[in-house]
Amino acid sequence: MSEHPMANSTEEAFRSVDPLGEALHALRLSGAFFCRSELGAPWGIELPPMPDSLMFHIVTEGSAWITFKNGDPLPMEAGDFVLLPQGRGHAIVDTPGRHAINLYDYDRPLLSPRYELLEIDNGGDRSSLICGVASVKDPAAKRMISLLPRMIPMQATTPGNEWLRGSVQVLMQEARSLGPGGDAVITRFSDILVVQAIRHWLQTDSNAQTGWLGALQDPQVGRALALIHRDPTHPWTVESLAEAVGVSRSGLAARFADLVGETPMTYLRQWRFEVARNWLRDTDQTQAEIAEQLGYESEASFSRAFKKTTGQTPGSVRREAAANEP
Repeated sequence: MSEHPMANSTEEAFRSVDPLGEALHALRLSGAFFCRSELGAPWGIELPPMPDSLMFHIVTEGSAWITFKNGDPLPMEAGDFVLLPQGRGHAIVDTPGRHAINLYDYDRPLLSPRYELLEIDNGGDRSSLICGVASVKDPAAKRMISLLPRMIPMQATTPGNEWLRGSVQVLMQEARSLGPGGDAVITRFSDILVVQAIRHWLQTDSNAQTGWLGALQDPQVGRALALIHRDPTHPWTVESLAEAVGVSRSGLAARFADLVGETPMTYLRQWRFEVARNWLRDTDQTQAEIAEQLGYESEASFSRAFKKTTGQTPGSVRREAAANEP
């Protein structure tokens, strides 16, 4: 690994960092696309699975139901928000049991490059929704998303969620007027709603206290993870990580393995390949440049190690990303 010294002041800053908060901070919606739906019952919309994406729905007027092939339907009222972190297929209907038609079979005129309008008017009760789909690029944020449940609902009537109705009103106003910068406003508010929904789940679900998410909340292991996530190309050792977070080498190694399920160096190696995968997908860096940044002596040695760890070659990851480009 090439030298990449870290100043003591930087290490001190990490001692007070919130690792879970850092992962949330990195959660920025990328390539977001939105649809405003103006609906008159009866209606039903089927949304196919969208792998590597998260989806969300906001009811701004009336009501709706989220349904899955397996599982109880979720009722939604005006002001409610639901996040589907893994982009699983589902339907939105005006009442449970309603036949749903594939979204792509509807005419949806574009109002801007990232915003479309769906109108279904069958004369019945009115409902309005804002729906979105987006991806997340940061590796830590992607890891967090992969550990979330298939659906996280937030009701505006729940005590403490009064802010939600106000946010939804702002979103609806922007969606209907779509003035200058409207796309940016909708995206930023959507960022906030997504983060708030995840925060709500993290604070209320016991599953958030175990595994990788639980490790992020540990005073020492969480800070060690934050150091790795922030600077994966740094030549970390167990000793340097332990020194940076203020514990003994043996203490960090044992607690890290207990909470994360693997040694710090194994995690670091795998994390570097997660970062490399992102660079291959989302940047124009050559494989040789990526190999150099990660401390490999040659592109060939990087490629061999990458395939051994991930099961794919760097070239196949890049070709797959190009094939999936919208």
